[in-house]
Amino acid sequence: MERRGFIKFCAASVAALKAGEVAADARVQPYARAKLVDEKGAPLRAGAIAADRNFIFHYPYAATPCFLLNLGKPVRPARLKTHSGEAYEWKGGVGAQRSIVAYSAICAHRLSYPTKDISFISYRTERSARNRIANVIHCCSEHSQYDPAEGARVVAGPAPQPLAAIVLEWSQATDEIEAVGTLGGEMFREFFEKFGFKLEIEHGAPRATVGGTCVVQELDNYCKQQVKC
Repeated sequence: MERRGFIKFCAASVAALKAGEVAADARVQPYARAKLVDEKGAPLRAGAIAADRNFIFHYPYAATPCFLLNLGKPVRPARLKTHSGEAYEWKGGVGAQRSIVAYSAICAHRLSYPTKDISFISYRTERSARNRIANVIHCCSEHSQYDPAEGARVVAGPAPQPLAAIVLEWSQATDEIEAVGTLGGEMFREFFEKFGFKLEIEHGAPRATVGGTCVVQELDNYCKQQVKC
């Protein structure tokens, strides 16, 4: 092959490779739009969300818990991959300081999740013997740790992919927040298959899609016991 032809071949190969990467990108999975509200039903203002506290709501299904976190600092976008190799770009935090993020609270390893009785997974600002990295979402079931400032990227433990992100939209005019979809590796099908009977007892209709509003409350109020490891 002549040099000029070889260069054209290489350029075409790179272009095809990039096109393939774009085609393989995971996209936002849209769900019903739901405004985040407090326990009294009033719209939750971004400016009222305390930093470094665990808040929980259920979205996009009645039984699928999510963490809402104010990390207290601007959170920039991140490029991530699902377990199946799909790349996606997480857009970072929302709110006036771009510090508010939300993720599925279903661990990507063994599907541990917060219940009203107990939670093995939560956001930790402190270090410990097993939690040597500060400011991570730590699952005590098998010690998977996720960085919420990096799109819930796995930073320790056996989890095969980041936590799925909950896509939030923030209104500058009202300071209100809405959940509109998910991004990344959803674990909902596996979650319902594994815990279906238990979820029916806990939630009645666990697969009912959430729409209209999502009630947000502190994990301390939602859950009787949090396992710290």
